[in-house]
Amino acid sequence: MTRTLYLFCSAAPPVFDVAHVIEDAQARGWDVCLGLTPTAAHWVAGSLDGLAALTGHAVRWQYKLPGEPDVWPAADALLFAPATFNSVNAWALGLTDRFVAGSAAEAIGKGTPVVAMPCVNAALAAHPQFDQSVAVLRGAGVDFLYGDGGFVPGPAGPDAPAHFPWAAALDAVDRRVAAAAGGGASGAA
Repeated sequence: MTRTLYLFCSAAPPVFDVAHVIEDAQARGWDVCLGLTPTAAHWVAGSLDGLAALTGHAVRWQYKLPGEPDVWPAADALLFAPATFNSVNAWALGLTDRFVAGSAAEAIGKGTPVVAMPCVNAALAAHPQFDQSVAVLRGAGVDFLYGDGGFVPGPAGPDAPAHFPWAAALDAVDRRVAAAAGGGASGAA
């Protein structure tokens, strides 16, 4: 049985590692569909054809037009990482003008197992809306990997975090799907 993972990425430096993440997910048995914010798509524009070839699916960053067929299979799980300050807040507030935020919001309503890992600096993480958004998403059942065991923000200024825990994010997806298949509670982190 093929399992489909929607991998959604915002424009943060870990997006440049997405090909390796796709390969890791594929090695774990996932059929990966890659969705990007418009800025993330711009950042990796030179790699879009290669990423589509790697996944076997069109890379999406915008909604399809009415009447167009859906080019992706249904998701068995969704991983939103790296999720920027803007993407986390838009998603939690239900602002769905962007494909990845809208699809992630819909996944919650469909009961799809959802895992998210932010990529924010400490200055943005200190904004009061960020904690509220994290709480909203966790309350909606998203396994939000932030803090111990997930992403820990560094200081404002550096272009890239020293280490983005991609493996921990994929491990969390595997656990959520296994818990959902076994009928167990998956509890948000």
